[in-house]
Amino acid sequence: MMKRLVYISKISGHLSLEEIQRIGKVSIKNNQRDNITGVLLYLQGLFFQILEGENEKVDKLYKKILVDDRHTNILCLKTEYDITDRMFPNWAMKTINLNENSELMIQPIKSLLQTITQSHRVLEKYMPARVIYLINQGINPLTVEPQLVEKIIFFSDILAFSTLTEKLPVNEVVILVNRYFSICTRIISAYGGEVTKFIGDCVMASFTKEQGDAAIRTSLDIISELKQLRHHVEATNPLHLLYTGIGLSYGHVIEGNMGSSLKMDHTLLGDAVNVAARLEALTRQLPYALAFTAGVKKCCQAQWTFINLGAHQVKGKQEAIEVYTVNEAQKYYDTLQITQLIRQTLENDK
Repeated sequence: MMKRLVYISKISGHLSLEEIQRIGKVSIKNNQRDNITGVLLYLQGLFFQILEGENEKVDKLYKKILVDDRHTNILCLKTEYDITDRMFPNWAMKTINLNENSELMIQPIKSLLQTITQSHRVLEKYMPARVIYLINQGINPLTVEPQLVEKIIFFSDILAFSTLTEKLPVNEVVILVNRYFSICTRIISAYGGEVTKFIGDCVMASFTKEQGDAAIRTSLDIISELKQLRHHVEATNPLHLLYTGIGLSYGHVIEGNMGSSLKMDHTLLGDAVNVAARLEALTRQLPYALAFTAGVKKCCQAQWTFINLGAHQVKGKQEAIEVYTVNEAQKYYDTLQITQLIRQTLENDK
């Protein structure tokens, strides 16, 4: 069986004309051996490549491309399966440097390729990491059936956000939320977690069951970085009022495409998602900024100082659940007092 794969990538450094030609020559040699055909276009630091051949051979080559340090921001645009005819049967790899071609007919092609690249880069910002991963693997996300998976679910949001949005100018709310999201997503990604979505001021993410320690370290690092941020900005800066609560829950969830013919969302659904959200809200009543279930505790390997916060009744659960935290997540403030302080500070700034 044959397939055709189309991808774009950004060149990690400057490539001379000689280097581009060398890449083409090496590709021809290797592709002739593997019976792969296609074309490689180069335009202003971007590669556009079409590969066609036997499934296993194309997959093997694409995996090599994904780890080639000469490429960055690799994005698979399209994969066609079960093709019977090749588009480029006589080209083991035709290399075309569009920068060297100024013919009138080439100009629309250049413009089209640049527009496609820009559009896909914009869309990447709005797509879940899982969807981008599937696309980069040459898989159409719409063809992937929902499945039951085990996940550690992460929920966090901003303390007294309603008050902040009520009292602050729009531009300051945007700055505050974007800074919060930037901190959370950077740390989540650094520990191998996957950001699922933003819901209002809330960040929803997930970790595998083997990443229990990573989920806790992520939470503690976010709490710590927000504390440092508050200490390093002026008291009149809204970032001085940025506090958070975090909930973690472990269990089976449904992962996949949900929605309608008009709008689809690749998301996670299940009891673990609901519990994580409830635990995040519960931190408002606790002397700790992090709360998690016994299931998360069992996923950990490191020697944490676990603290049993007792059984708590959370919305949506018939029975109370045991809630845990770690000593490092202890608050050095009273949530109610901080909420009142935020309101008073914003009232005084009016």
